[in-house]
Amino acid sequence: MLMRGGTSKGAFLVADDLPSDPFERDELLLRIMGSPDPRQIDGIGGAHPLTTKVAVVSRSQRPDIDLDYLFLQPSVDEALVSDRQNCGNMLAAVGPFALERGLLSLPDDQEVDAISCRIHMVNTDSTVTATFAVDGGLPDYAGLGTTVPPEVVSIDGVPGTAAAITLDFEDVAGGSCGALLPTGNVVDVIDGVECTLIDNGMPVVVLRATDVGVSGTESPDELEANDELRARLESIRLQAGPMMRLGDVADTTVPKMSMVSPPAAGGHINTRTFIPHRCHEAIGVLGAVSVATAARLPGSPAADVAELDGATVVCEHPTGSFAASVVVDVDEDAAISVRRAGIVRTARKLMDGTAFPREY
Repeated sequence: MLMRGGTSKGAFLVADDLPSDPFERDELLLRIMGSPDPRQIDGIGGAHPLTTKVAVVSRSQRPDIDLDYLFLQPSVDEALVSDRQNCGNMLAAVGPFALERGLLSLPDDQEVDAISCRIHMVNTDSTVTATFAVDGGLPDYAGLGTTVPPEVVSIDGVPGTAAAITLDFEDVAGGSCGALLPTGNVVDVIDGVECTLIDNGMPVVVLRATDVGVSGTESPDELEANDELRARLESIRLQAGPMMRLGDVADTTVPKMSMVSPPAAGGHINTRTFIPHRCHEAIGVLGAVSVATAARLPGSPAADVAELDGATVVCEHPTGSFAASVVVDVDEDAAISVRRAGIVRTARKLMDGTAFPREY
């Protein structure tokens, strides 16, 4: 099934329909998506990392968990598939997909307008509760049949409106790096640039845009055309990888690089994010959660430029803004803990059918 989840798009598959061997699975997915090829002309990929994603979903065997979700990121122009990160945008469509495929059941004894399910994110061994609208036993993507929350909303980067899908994350801090701040520091200096190396669902290097010679308000095309900037960001990223307990990250998609600057359009902080070599037209869900968390840490580059006024942090990005509700506690010993992280997304089923991977 092809689905849009948040501002991403990709293929959703039931785990039992794929080879159990990871190498065979990844090889099959590359053929389905048409990689490696910049246009992915011989597959169903969208010729861009944001539209070339895969979600593998199954019933969970874990206590008190409904579904297991494995996110896989096929490369567009290389024969690589990464499982080193989550995708919070694709996550928004996991519950609806599971209901469509019979992996999730509605209560038998009552009519419901919405359902909640607990999803285990396999990549980072963490959990999220997703709540989405239903109508007539199926996902209500448009929200036209619901009479109670989730309400109908719009999200930047997606035309029109759709039913809200709420995602409340549990224990995502350190899911990839082992700790919210894997170095133990709010600020680390790499190549003379102050950075916050943070993992609250997504490993991200957060740094001031001005410290690498840009304003942070440039378009993605302008930033991608700046070879000096890209080389500098990649140098910082390659050094940050081992510091974040990710090892050699030369061939991986994490950590993301997020340059921050003062808000310019009514939000709380402005962002430009590389994922890791292309500048994101928006910002990823869990990337936004990590940046919003960094903005809560006194003394961080993000806190230095952010203008906060409540529990919600609105992260501006090239095509709009993204709101993340993040509550961070800092005790008298300066120990940092994340009490809550929640966001709202939307999703939609685009196509349900059979993919025919090329033979090999």
